[in-house]
Order: sequence, then C-alpha cells, then structure tokens
Amino acid sequence: MASAPSNARRAARVRVAIVDDHRLVLDGLEARLGAPRTGIQVLAAVQSWGELVSHPGFPFDVVILDLNLEDNIPVSTKIRALGAAGSKTVVISRHADAGSIHGAIQAGAGAFVGKTESAEALISTLHAVADGQAEHSDAVRRALDDFESIGDPNLGKQEQRALVLYASGRSIKEVAVDMRTTEETIKSYIKRARRKYRTIGVDLGTKVLLRRHAIREGWITPE
Repeated sequence: MASAPSNARRAARVRVAIVDDHRLVLDGLEARLGAPRTGIQVLAAVQSWGELVSHPGFPFDVVILDLNLEDNIPVSTKIRALGAAGSKTVVISRHADAGSIHGAIQAGAGAFVGKTESAEALISTLHAVADGQAEHSDAVRRALDDFESIGDPNLGKQEQRALVLYASGRSIKEVAVDMRTTEETIKSYIKRARRKYRTIGVDLGTKVLLRRHAIREGWITPE
C-alpha cells in the first residue's frame, strides 16, 4: 500500500465520491474519510450509478465504486465512463473472484481494495491513485496471478449453448424448447458445465454469478 499522504497533498485535498448501495457502508466511509487530516474531501456519498453521474460535483478526482451494485451495468463500463469523464476509480468489494478483479483492473481501475482492509489503507490508496502512483496489494496480485493461470473448462458445444441461454435469462424449460431436448437434459448440461468451471477455480453456482461471468465474457450484453 502507499505511504501516508504528504503535506502537499493534505493542502490540496482529494475530491472523492463514494458509490455503495448499503447506507451503513456509505455513512461509515463518509465519516472516516472526511475526518480532519485525511487530505480527503468527500463530496458525494450515493447509492446508485445514476446519482453519481447526475451529481453537480461530477466528475470527481477519485470515485470509490462498489463492485457489486445490482444495476446490471458491468463494472468495466462504469470504470471506462469515469475515466473518460476525468475521474479515477478505486473499486471496493467484500467478496470478489479473480475474474472480477482482473476485469476491473483491465478496464482502468486505479486500485482494488477489499472491504476487510483498514480505513487507513483505503486513505493511502486514494492518495496514491490520485497521484497516479498506486501499487497493487498482495491480495490483488495473487488474484491477478490466479486469473492468468485459469485454464479452459473444455465445455462441449451443447453444454456451452445451454449455459449461455440460461445466463441470458431463459428458464430451464425455455432453454429445452430452444435446444429441442428435455428439461432434464438441459439441467445435466448446466450442471456439468458448472462443475467443469469449478475445476478451474471459477464459481458459477448461482444465476447471479453466471450472469456476471457471461457479461464479462461477452456472451450476453447487459439490459
């Protein structure tokens, strides 16, 4: 993590916005980051992407962005939009798979900070990102290494097609009709595909995780 903010940085406070759909998280971060001598000015603490981009203070120096906002907008899209507007991004999350971390960094996030980290670590990261000097934490480096080591799940054509159709929002029955087979066969395809992904360290065990993976891989586009 970066060192504590310099006196020069304290004199020119970093203009920060926080986006998280949990009010308690927002209130806690706003209070801690806005404390005296942090060198940070919290100008917005909002619960949605729409509130952020419509805020009168937008764009900000740095945006703290929760990875898992339930709005069907890929985090990579948000990060690129923030970059185009002139804001840097620090992504935060309580839980994140290697693919999500890799996707955020590849999209241009300045840093990725777990919600288990200390407030002091986040403050240092915000200053480092604002200065363009942020370095990945050990946890993020491990996740990026893990992602690079992920292999091909070697899905069969029918398994792949069933997974993509199911990820797009179709029911098991609808996928079976589309593929001209039985519901039991579709369940078997999806179960095998998920098992193959688990063997390479990718959890698609819920429909939410499957949809996120499908968007990240370009199988489907967000609505």
